[in-house]
Amino acid sequence: MGFACPKSCHCSERNGLTVVQCSSRNLEEIPSDLPHDTVSLFLSSNHITKIPNQAFKNLPWLQELDLSRNAIETVDAGAFQGVSESLRALDLSHNHMQSVPKEAFARLHAKISLSNNPWHCECTLQEVLRELRLDPETVNEVSCHTSVQEEYAGKPVIQVLDSGINFCNFHHKTTDVAMFVTMFGWFTMVIAYVIYYVRHNQEDARRHLEYLKSLPSSSQISKDFDTISTVL
Repeated sequence: MGFACPKSCHCSERNGLTVVQCSSRNLEEIPSDLPHDTVSLFLSSNHITKIPNQAFKNLPWLQELDLSRNAIETVDAGAFQGVSESLRALDLSHNHMQSVPKEAFARLHAKISLSNNPWHCECTLQEVLRELRLDPETVNEVSCHTSVQEEYAGKPVIQVLDSGINFCNFHHKTTDVAMFVTMFGWFTMVIAYVIYYVRHNQEDARRHLEYLKSLPSSSQISKDFDTISTVL
């Protein structure tokens, strides 16, 4: 063993390699001192909330990983770096995941269970699932808790995708609408400013004209000058 068995876990041997049992141990994070030759790691029913980058990088023989029934919300993009080739079974069911980055499961060959998570069905999730080998026994329990299209909430993700729905197309349409609304808002602001500017200048011009009209005309000044000359 590269490390002694973590004090909160129980370790046993299988074909010269190590099986680590850490289920139901009130763990809040993944132990960092796991034996280097761990082949199976059971971390179910704990209070783990995050899988950080390279969480298993020192476990090159890891084949089976059970993280079910935790409180995992976040999976970093490099969470499984170092075990992507060796891992054969990954259980992330019964957690709190709504989405995961596309890179998190890159190059994973494991059979994966993602059931019973509050997934938000949108483009990224669709792209993630396209690359995965989902556990066929639990695939229908991977459901849309919420969705960019509300009518699909509560339905199995695979069923929705098999019906021909493309969340990425909807994402692009939503983006286009948002851009149009933004551009329309800016255009409205520009027009409003132009109208204000014109009206403001018209008001200044009107006051200027009224001022000029209030000044005595040159003919009136000439008449006044003639009158003064006559009197003199």
